[in-house]
Amino acid sequence: MKDSFISYVNLSKQWKEERKDLLKLLDQTLAEGHYVGGDKVVNLEKNIAKYLNVKYVISLNSGTDALTLALHCLGLKKNDEVITPPNSFIASTAVIAHLGLKPKFVDVLDDQNIDPNQIEKNITKKTKAIMPVHLTGRICRMKEILKIAKKYNLKVIEDSAQAFGSKLFNRYAGTFGHVGCFSTHPLKNFNSVGDGGFMVTNKKSIYDRARKLRNHGTKDRNVIDEFGYVSRLDTIQAVVLDYRLKRVNGLIKKRRKNASLYRKYLTKKIFIPHERKDEFNTYHTFVVQTSKRDQLKKYLIKKGIETAIHYPIPIHLQPSAKKIGHKVGDFIKTEEQSKRILTLPIHQYLKESDIFKISQIINNFFEKYE
Repeated sequence: MKDSFISYVNLSKQWKEERKDLLKLLDQTLAEGHYVGGDKVVNLEKNIAKYLNVKYVISLNSGTDALTLALHCLGLKKNDEVITPPNSFIASTAVIAHLGLKPKFVDVLDDQNIDPNQIEKNITKKTKAIMPVHLTGRICRMKEILKIAKKYNLKVIEDSAQAFGSKLFNRYAGTFGHVGCFSTHPLKNFNSVGDGGFMVTNKKSIYDRARKLRNHGTKDRNVIDEFGYVSRLDTIQAVVLDYRLKRVNGLIKKRRKNASLYRKYLTKKIFIPHERKDEFNTYHTFVVQTSKRDQLKKYLIKKGIETAIHYPIPIHLQPSAKKIGHKVGDFIKTEEQSKRILTLPIHQYLKESDIFKISQIINNFFEKYE
């Protein structure tokens, strides 16, 4: 890879920076010979709970399993409807479908997050829950969503996979609803070195059941209360995450600085959702919008800038969602955004000169092609 190439992520740089510390911790952990469960997993859960100011944390092997167990623990039944946006990663809808529930899509706002006004319009007698997705590191309009949920007695499951450390009204993502679900996939801000995730709650009944479900449904080694899953976070990942939890605020600070630099240097010809005074965005991704998205993406890669699209095909138009029965035109805002959104590099290893370079290339593109 050329030195002038700017990658979308830089996990190798993260490893290089942390290698000395992590190798010591991993060597110690492997030498102890306890690879599943144990004190290191418990300590991680306690430390996450303290960070988020929540009572209970259940570590799991993915953010997808966090959503799955959350739906299990909230007592939803077959054919119950769960309101959710169609512009998320496929996992949020997939878990609803897997459990025999019905995803009920509603459209989004300009900032890509679910539109509360559309939620209330789509509530039926079968609606039992709302699953807002905090996309890009920005928390949804939870004040409005919680008001609707209370009015109609609905459960709230926060898909916070992209929003660890994000805040709204100085309250952390994942702590507003009945359950908050997180992913620690390597591409997340708070990341492991493989798959991982966790769910958080303030309800002990949810905590107790989730702990059983993640370990085959076991009451103890010989008694199985119900058929469960194998969704334990392994000890190695727990050690890595506990180490990185202490560093995550610095990472978030750097990403927020990078976002500020983009706003400073980028032309007004490209749309960047505004960060409101009541929100604290951690910028899991930095997504801009332009009608010339495809041309810009090709232009950037020719200039040595790697970008991504989150996500080019809305869930309701995926082949896997055909049985749900939607068509092109059902969710105009989501569909329009899917053709306009482009994710720029935002990772913590970018220098200000990198942000300036990316911005200048984008500005030059618009001067050249408009």
